[in-house]
Amino acid sequence: MTKGEKREQSDILYETILTLKDLDECKKFFSDLCTVAELRAMEQRFEVALLLSDGMIYNDILERTGASSATISRVNRSLNYGAEGYTTVLPRAKEKLKADGKL
Repeated sequence: MTKGEKREQSDILYETILTLKDLDECKKFFSDLCTVAELRAMEQRFEVALLLSDGMIYNDILERTGASSATISRVNRSLNYGAEGYTTVLPRAKEKLKADGKL
């Protein structure tokens, strides 16, 4: 498989994710795609990103989420020097949490 073919394969996954219609479809798809541990790790990283973006310090995040300092550091590095994925979605997530009365 060439590099271009690998890119096409990963694009298929991301394009498929974009076709999910609601939360239930999303949960079912990711439940089939990932192990429970993989899902929990992604959920934890996203929670860490939310907390870091709100200015919470490492020790408080560690205590609240149980995330390792390595995980917190990795998420922080992605927030500051990553592909701007977190920067794109965090405001949307916070808006949704506020609208749902969860923030």
